[in-house]
Amino acid sequence: MAGASIEATLDLWVSGLREAKARLRPLFRQERMAASAGLFLDGLLSEERRKTGWMRAEAAGDPGPWRQQAVLGRGHWDADALRGVVRDYAVEHLAADDAVLVIDETGFLKQGKASCGVARQYTGSAGKITNCQIGVYVSNKGHAFIDRALYLPKAWTEVADRLAAAHVPAETVLSTKPRLARAMIERTIGAAVPFAWVTADSVYGVGELEDALRRAASSTRPMPSRL
Repeated sequence: MAGASIEATLDLWVSGLREAKARLRPLFRQERMAASAGLFLDGLLSEERRKTGWMRAEAAGDPGPWRQQAVLGRGHWDADALRGVVRDYAVEHLAADDAVLVIDETGFLKQGKASCGVARQYTGSAGKITNCQIGVYVSNKGHAFIDRALYLPKAWTEVADRLAAAHVPAETVLSTKPRLARAMIERTIGAAVPFAWVTADSVYGVGELEDALRRAASSTRPMPSRL
């Protein structure tokens, strides 16, 4: 937006944020929970380096952190539906036939044993812990996250009490990283997201993912997907 005034740029940001919050509103049954979610989103975009519950509550003008915490814990809303909202928003603005799906991993440094998925396993970002995979949509118009999947190692999936304590569905079983990546790609295809390429780290291999992409490319929907 070269040459735009500061006022025009700020107006654009405000209108965009207002639109994003409007898209999130149907996910929540109560208006107060939707309002807390909106304030939580404001906090994520703030300049605070540490975004704790108490800090977010203070910035939002709340007497304590419980409203912010409710968004992540006690509140009932569909995380998969939110994933769809984020994906659709990104595709509306970035869609391109030659776009690329990037399957990547993000490591979260955690201590203790209670955080869901925490285990000692390799991550390139820190050399210690890898907790999840992130699906990134990239086109010549920009890039954005459009999917996510939490990787749970055997130390989690084989201990029912541990899963229950972290509120993980009891039917959850071990799923390899390539399998999680394949599920994300299949969701992307099912949502009719245009793309031409898929790229991933060597940990994902080529066999299972490549076969799935070749089958998708040869289906009735024309899509020259490649790994």
